[in-house]
This record gives sequence, C-alpha cells and structure tokens, in this order.
Amino acid sequence: MQPPTLSVCIVNWNTRDLLRACLQSLYRHPPDAPFEVIVVDNASRDGSAAMARAEFPQATLIANAENLGYARGNNQAMERAQGAYLLLLNPDTEVFPDTLNRALAFLQAHPEAGAIGAKQLFPDGRVQPSVRGFPTPLNLLGEVSGLARLFPRGLGGYRMRGFTYDRTAEVDQPMATFLMTRRAVVEQVGGMDEAFPLFFNDVDWCYRIKQAGWRIYFVPEVQILHHGGASTRQVRLSAIRESHRALEAFYRKHYRGRLNPILYALCVGAIRLGGWIRAAFARLQGAR
Repeated sequence: MQPPTLSVCIVNWNTRDLLRACLQSLYRHPPDAPFEVIVVDNASRDGSAAMARAEFPQATLIANAENLGYARGNNQAMERAQGAYLLLLNPDTEVFPDTLNRALAFLQAHPEAGAIGAKQLFPDGRVQPSVRGFPTPLNLLGEVSGLARLFPRGLGGYRMRGFTYDRTAEVDQPMATFLMTRRAVVEQVGGMDEAFPLFFNDVDWCYRIKQAGWRIYFVPEVQILHHGGASTRQVRLSAIRESHRALEAFYRKHYRGRLNPILYALCVGAIRLGGWIRAAFARLQGAR
C-alpha cells in the first residue's frame, strides 16, 4: 500500500454533525495524491467518536478519555501522521473539489513555504477575515487603544483590517482553521507548545516557523467553507478569559527579557485590560 502524501489532522470537541460534514467533504473531494485522515476526539459528549468510528472506518480515530486541549490533540495527530505534508483542519469546515490539490501544488512549487492558509468563506459566501499579524507591542497597543480602527494602515497590523483577500501574500499567522505545512517543518520546529492548550498555540507555532527561516503564505485559490467557532461558542466567557491568558503567556515566552521592562509592563497591562473589557461586554450581552 502506497504511503500517504498528505495527512489531514482534525481535533474535535462536541461538533459531531459538523465533523460528519467535514469528513464527507474530504472523501468526496480527495486530493489526487494518497492521503489519510486522523481524527482526535477530545472526550466529546455528543457521540462524535462513535459517529466517526461507525461512518468513517477508513479514518484513524484517536478517542481521548479526557479533553487534552487543542494543542495536545494536534500533536497526537501529527505524531501519528505519515504524510510528507500535514494539514491542520478544524471540524467545522468543508473543502471544495480542488482545495487539497491546489494547496499541495502551491507547497510543491514554493520550497521556501513552511505553511499556507486558505481563503475562508462563510456559508453565505462572504469572505471571513482569517489573517492576522503577530501581536507585537505596537500592534497590541494600537488595538487596545482603539487607534487601530482610526489608523488601520499604521496601527492595524494585528487584525489586518486592510488585508486584501484576493491575492497571494506572505503573512504572519493565517488561522489554523486550515493550515497546511510540511513534515520537514514539524521536524525542525516541533509541534504545538502545549503550554497553550486552546489559544495562541497556532500563533506561537507560526512565530516559531518564521523564526526558523520559513515563509508563510495566504493563498486565495485554496478555499474552504468555515462555519466558525463551533467549539468555542459553547464556552464563550471562559474562552475570552483563556485567550487573554494565552496572549500574556505568549508575551512571557517571546518578549520578556527582550523588551524594556516598562514597555513590557505596559503590554501586559493592556492585555489584562482588554480581557476585562471583552469579558464585561460578553456578560452584558448574556444578560440581555
């Protein structure tokens, strides 16, 4: 049996019906090259693992007895993967007929590319913002102060509000909703840092990929349908808190000791203030 060229790695938590649609799309629109699908289920309570086992026996299922987090789940899948190319794919997505072929072709034609992201479409066809810059001090302070909205070109580098989603471009961090990379990259930089169990693991991973000398691209010809946030919506308030804790951990890992202590303290304060504001707004919305 020919070894797979592509390994598709999916980490799932309580999104059974979306996972089913995702897997159906993969087997309906496979790449021309041999491929495998690895599903890691993080102790879902909705029968996701049983569904995957019964309806998609050709996929490899890793059914965790407890929720080990997104980073660990992806690492489990990548450790099992055999392909020369690895795709991290969220379960709330669906691929189109040429999605996987186009992604593989781009990486094969661009040896400097360590990873690529796709154009993500909402079910109604709208383009979903899916590219961000790294949360540098300037980008971070621009967002928290609100100046990023007033000066998107100068201070809007984090959310990339002015990004054009109709051309190929080198970027910092496309969402890991769809992130295709090479086995050589994983062997060089390692897997995801499990100190970031849910958020900023992909940001940290992209940061390390670029630090290792690889380029990361957004490729608009590679397109997916993305329903969006199906897992995190289930725990919205705690997800907001965790995302800001993870951002602070990202700063401790990559900026502490490199920044002036006063600037570092300002950045950490901005992260905590932003988290408090977002959580307060979420509680207010929930009370309505």
